[in-house]
Amino acid sequence: MSIRFATPEDVPTIRRFIQELAEFEKLPHDAKATEADLQSTLFGDRPYAEVLIAEQADESVGFALFFHNYSTWQGKPGVYLEDLYVHPSARGGGFGKALLTRLAEITVERDCGRLEWSVLDWNTPAIDFYEGLGAFQMDGWSTFRLADDALDDLAGSR
Repeated sequence: MSIRFATPEDVPTIRRFIQELAEFEKLPHDAKATEADLQSTLFGDRPYAEVLIAEQADESVGFALFFHNYSTWQGKPGVYLEDLYVHPSARGGGFGKALLTRLAEITVERDCGRLEWSVLDWNTPAIDFYEGLGAFQMDGWSTFRLADDALDDLAGSR
């Protein structure tokens, strides 16, 4: 087992993992990112996120996509885990924990104050896994999102 940073050559694999994750989360129609989008936003002039790849015997079996956020209360950057995915054939093999462990190491190495992510409330295996690692749910907080037409309307671009 190995965990490494993704390279531009990994874009097709990252795209495939994103689609598989979207299908698992019952939202395949929402996974609109193309390989060109990923190439530009992950490896272009201004990378917006980073990706860790989990491998076994030179085969990619999972990924973690993350980016920095900022805590005004701590006065420090944080790390936000956007996606964590392990292919079903590799689940139970410690890859999810290895990806999160490496991401925790990166968070500490970069002097970030916290590592956070969201999980669908019906995904009890993931919730149990995260709680088993010592993570806790943020009671009293709800996630809000502006996207598509609502985002364009508020931005005045329509």
